[in-house]
This record gives sequence, structure tokens and C-alpha cells, in this order.
Amino acid sequence: MNRKILFVLIFGALLLAWQITPGTIASTQAEQAGYDEHGEGEDVRGPNGGRLFRDGDFAIELTIYEQGVPPQFRVYAYDKDKPVNPAEVKLSIELHRLDGEVNRFSFTAQNNVLVGDGVVTEPHSFDVKMTAIHKSETHHWEFDSYEGRTQISDKVAQEANVKTEIAGAGTIAQYVPLTGRITLNRNTTYNVRARFPGIVKTVNTKLGEQVKKGQVLATIESNESLIIYSVTAPRDGVILARNTNVGDVADVDALFTIADLSEVWAEFHVFPRDLATVKQGQAVLVHTLGSVKKEQRQSAKSFISMLLPTADQLSQTVLAIAPLDNTNGVWRPGMTVEGDVLISEINVPLVVKTSGLQRFRDFTVVFAKFGETYEVRMLELGANDGKIVEVLEGLKPGTEYVTENSFLIKADIEKSGASHDH
Repeated sequence: MNRKILFVLIFGALLLAWQITPGTIASTQAEQAGYDEHGEGEDVRGPNGGRLFRDGDFAIELTIYEQGVPPQFRVYAYDKDKPVNPAEVKLSIELHRLDGEVNRFSFTAQNNVLVGDGVVTEPHSFDVKMTAIHKSETHHWEFDSYEGRTQISDKVAQEANVKTEIAGAGTIAQYVPLTGRITLNRNTTYNVRARFPGIVKTVNTKLGEQVKKGQVLATIESNESLIIYSVTAPRDGVILARNTNVGDVADVDALFTIADLSEVWAEFHVFPRDLATVKQGQAVLVHTLGSVKKEQRQSAKSFISMLLPTADQLSQTVLAIAPLDNTNGVWRPGMTVEGDVLISEINVPLVVKTSGLQRFRDFTVVFAKFGETYEVRMLELGANDGKIVEVLEGLKPGTEYVTENSFLIKADIEKSGASHDH
């Protein structure tokens, strides 16, 4: 079974077990409707599609207009169900948000409508207080209008593995991804040859054997002097090739190849489009390939030690070399690897983890946590390095937000019937 589906099933079961009531966005239409000061509440619509609020003969129709402009309040007034000149009405609205912020709006008459003096920022989720003065009479309404909100106990959230963090400053790293392979360190790889032509008398090592510097690898009888001399290892290493046997003629060809595998190279192909940004000395994170997630693969930090001065004629790529410590033997020559070359780091005032991002309506969002209440936050995003992303608008520094299993919060809100209804 899909892991996410399993999580949703478990989460739903937990909610039932603990009899958690979804957030007020999951409430009935009556709860979402406007309530007058006498406690009457029906979701009554006006001629312009907005919510209609009555107090005696006087009524106002509340809309949020967002066609081609930032969301703004537009309010129509009525007396005995007939339109009222908006210039005759003094209107004020207060929005009380979950985090304690209060937005206050005053209104001016424009043609046949009262227009608010500010933007109704997302999310459109708040407790509303409205006051209207018409013909020296004051009318007051208080109601809630929630969206993207739900309530989950800390116990249930913990059992569902919902994790949170505090949003704050961070460093956005920009990388260039490269592919390549593990190769021998050419500076510590040796082809061992006979000093003088002759007949191989003994061979004292085998393929794959670890040898020490000065160790006798073979003996050869010189063709000229008939003296038997030893061929020794020039340094510690592993026999990667053995090209001779007893009785062979030793001449100019290599008898053995020895390599010190305690350090190997990652050779990456740099395409022309990246040559302007990939430079010697830059840090690179090397990953093995495999079916598991990148963060679960073998990885190591290194740096670009050199860029070869010539390009491959066919691919037009340039080789970038990154040395790797291989004392544990995990980097085997011939392995295909990926490399993320760090080309820049940007300190920004506010970031969130990409693991917490979800889609809600037409927005990329995170879910802020206030006590046991979760509410959507619509984000405008900037630079992204795959792990964290810069937040330009939509979230206040210091806000606690969901970083893991945020899809469970989204699922509960959607199950509750989240709306964007004005």
C-alpha cells in the first residue's frame, strides 16, 4: 500500500478514536454565515452574490472583490431592501486573525458601493466585527469566516508523526548538478615494468592482493647479463592488473598495475553551459546512485581540485576532478555518481522546509500551528535549493509550521469542506 495512503488511513482512524472535531472550517453552513447581534444566522445572499447582514430594515451586503485587483472589501447598503446611497453610510470592519493580528478597514463611497481602504490578505480566515452608521443609527455584527483551518489534538498529531518547526532565517544554497564516475587517482597509480628485458622466473603476487612498498612482485633473468633481479612495488597499494606469468618475456609492457585506493577521484562531465559557474575550489557533494532517496545514499563532501584544460571532442564536456577519501573502501572505481557543486550561498531572512509545502487552491502553502489549531498560510516563494525555500510573503518569522506529514493536515481540512466563500 502507498505510504501516503496508509498515513491518511491511520490519521483518520486516530481522529475518530479521539473524537476530534475538525476546525471551524468544517462547521455547518450556519456557522460560516454572518450572525447579527441577536444571534440569528443564515447564509443569506444579496443581489451581488455577497453575504447579507440585516438589522431591522437596514442591511449590508459584504463581498470581497478580487477580479484583476488585490482582494478588497466592497459593501452594498440597503434600507427596506432598496439600495442606499453609500455616501450616507459610515462603515468600519475589523478582522481578528488566529495569530492575534487585527486588520482595520474604513470605507469610502465609489459610485454605488463602499470600498475598503486596504487589501484583504490571505488567508481569508478571521473573526469579523462590522459597524455601520446610517441615519444616526448604529448597527453592529460579529461573525466568523474561516477557511483552511482545522483543530487536531497534540496527542493525535504526535501519533500521526506530524512534526513542526519555527520559521526563521536560513541560507539558500545554489547547486549545479553533475554526473560522472569514480576513477583511480592517477597520481597514485603505477605501471610496474622490467628494468631490463628478460625471462620471468617467479611471480610472487596475485590480482587484488594488497602489497607494501619494496615488496618483491617478480624476479627476472636479464637477457644480457643472465643475472636474476627483483621487480618491487614502488609504494603501498593493490594489484589491479597482473600481465605476466612465469616463463614470459619481460620487455617494455607493464607487468603489474598498482593503485593506492585510499583516495580515489570522482570525475564529472561539465557541459559548456555550466563552465561559467563551475570553478576550481568549489565544494561538491558526491552521491552514489541507486533506487533509494538521495539522502539515504552513500555521500561525501569534496571539492573541485582541477578542471582539465581540454574538452572531449564528441560531448564537448570538460572533466572536473573531485578527490574522495576511500579508506573505508566504499568508492569503487567504475561506479557512476552524481555531484552537486555549490556555486553560491544566499542568506535570507525567512525560509521554510520544502518538505512542508502543499498545494491549496491556487497557492503553495504551509500550515501554521497555534496551540492545537492549524491554519493555511499562502506563500510567495523565492530562491530554492531543494531542501529549504525562501519566503517572500505570506508567513511571519517565528511562526510554528508543519514540516513533516503536512498532507495529513491538508487532507483533514479538505475532508472538513474548506471553502473560499465570500
